[in-house]
Amino acid sequence: MSFLFFFISIHYFPQLNSKLIIGRTISLVRILSCFIATKSVIGAYASAGDLICLLQTCAFLEVVHGAIGIVPSGVLFPLMQWGGRRHFLLAIVRRIHEVQELSAVFITFFAWSLTEVIRYSHYALNISGGCPSWLTYLRYTLFIVLYPMGLAPGEMWLMYQALPYIKEKNLYGDFFASVPFSYYNFVTVVLLIYPFLWLNLYLHLFKQRRSKLGKQHHKKKKI
Repeated sequence: MSFLFFFISIHYFPQLNSKLIIGRTISLVRILSCFIATKSVIGAYASAGDLICLLQTCAFLEVVHGAIGIVPSGVLFPLMQWGGRRHFLLAIVRRIHEVQELSAVFITFFAWSLTEVIRYSHYALNISGGCPSWLTYLRYTLFIVLYPMGLAPGEMWLMYQALPYIKEKNLYGDFFASVPFSYYNFVTVVLLIYPFLWLNLYLHLFKQRRSKLGKQHHKKKKI
């Protein structure tokens, strides 16, 4: 067992984090390059949508890590975030071409990508034992702005804008034929409960912030 954890900490996590940092950085660069080149936000999905879908699928590994206990994050919050983002991406944005050029896609992709570049960089440098204090501060501070940005004018606004297309296309009608409600009804309910589910995650991040930055401040005082 000790050899397994040694292998995970020395080989698996560094390799995984480096690949995720590269992937998230490429997605962020593509989004911003498209925005600068076209002076428009409508190309975000075309420039980085497939890559972000792939990266978000790979993010299920974080749920697995929590489930088997090799990280202290647990299962619930990683699963909530992964499930919400995957539904948003694959069930709505990828399936409804009419919403792919909306500004909400750019806002969501930008907030997600910047957040994850910082988060995975922080993980990687922590494992190596050389994480600078400024990166820790960014890791536990920028979410205060980026998470609400990705949620309200991003995910929720896009899902609301997608409702007419979901109804018109009778999206996933065959799947929902055996239940007394449609996918349109399902997304409507999701929109109503989304802020409450998200608030639990947001407050959890503030709890982490107090813990991590509090420790950092305590270390500085000792020095």
